[in-house]
Amino acid sequence: MDEALLRSLTPGVLAILVRRGADFAAAEDAVQEALLQAVRVWPADPPRDAKGWLVTVAWHRFLDATRADAARRRREDLVDEEPAPGPAPAVDDTLQLYFLCAHPSLTPASAVALTLRAVGGLTTRQIAEAYLVPEATMAQRISRAKRTVSGVRFDQPGDVATVLRVLYLVFNEGYSGDVDLAAEAVRLTRQLAAAVDHPEAAGLLALMLLHHARRAARTASDGSLVPLAEQDRGRWDTELIAEGVGILQAALARDRLGEFQAQAAIAALHADAPTAEETDWVQIVEWYDELTRLTGNPVVRLNRAVAVGEADGPRAGLTALAAVDASLPRHAAVAAYLHERDGDLATAARLYAEAAHKAPNLAERDHLTRQAARLNARRCR
Repeated sequence: MDEALLRSLTPGVLAILVRRGADFAAAEDAVQEALLQAVRVWPADPPRDAKGWLVTVAWHRFLDATRADAARRRREDLVDEEPAPGPAPAVDDTLQLYFLCAHPSLTPASAVALTLRAVGGLTTRQIAEAYLVPEATMAQRISRAKRTVSGVRFDQPGDVATVLRVLYLVFNEGYSGDVDLAAEAVRLTRQLAAAVDHPEAAGLLALMLLHHARRAARTASDGSLVPLAEQDRGRWDTELIAEGVGILQAALARDRLGEFQAQAAIAALHADAPTAEETDWVQIVEWYDELTRLTGNPVVRLNRAVAVGEADGPRAGLTALAAVDASLPRHAAVAAYLHERDGDLATAARLYAEAAHKAPNLAERDHLTRQAARLNARRCR
């Protein structure tokens, strides 16, 4: 069974059902049932037209559920006939679906959770792990989001800024998670940047391209994480970097600075450095100052502490870190790094072990555990 094929077909099938009058939540349930049926049937009897098969089965499931639910009987009057036989239209409705999931009535957190579930194909458990909340909590959040957008049609556009935020979070989940959504987020952001006159759309696209350019160098052959300073820069995609820098420069020239442009500027400075030692950390600190002014985000201040430590020394970095909430994810990892650079190996090893215990994924946990073991080995020599 080709799970990647099923995942790629899901948004289009869901969009077709919604356009034909299906309630969003009911449509998503019907598509999920069709996917389960495909898993059972396709290995022995693969269809000639996979998308058309899914549309037909999902539509039957939706009709069955509608007829069984008295509260939804009124929708039956809107259904004249089942989808016409034959191949389903090859229309990419994914970005439209993002706008539906990013409806202004939803909070950004609910919007991205709903998008990851309905469009990205992640399970509720995977999304809950990404948000570090219990699965039951995430299930309730997604259910509330579904109820909120029930009845919303594609002619009711969502908010562009919310779509940008959702795409950003989806990219981050794909960039660091088990399911690779990063390339799809880049593709959709390209579409959005081409369709709307919004400097932050260009800024987000530039940011994604600059980060995606480093993807091949982020992991070693055994799957372990490779920190930015240790990455083989010869494996970075120079074409993506050039494209990202060009898009960023055009966006900055419009003098409408936003947080995605500021983040992209930081990524561009990393990409521009031939070696880690030649990174312009002073400029990076200045851009973090701009980003802090724009967002007030505590995670930005956490990353700024690292940059200050590189620009002005680890003691300065630790001073900056002292003003950041210690409960933030990765706070202990940043503190460990700065203490190691300051020569306090015992404290650094302890903090690396603490950070490993709190790590959001296995790859990061393994990396931090190895860092703690490396320092403990050095201390025992």
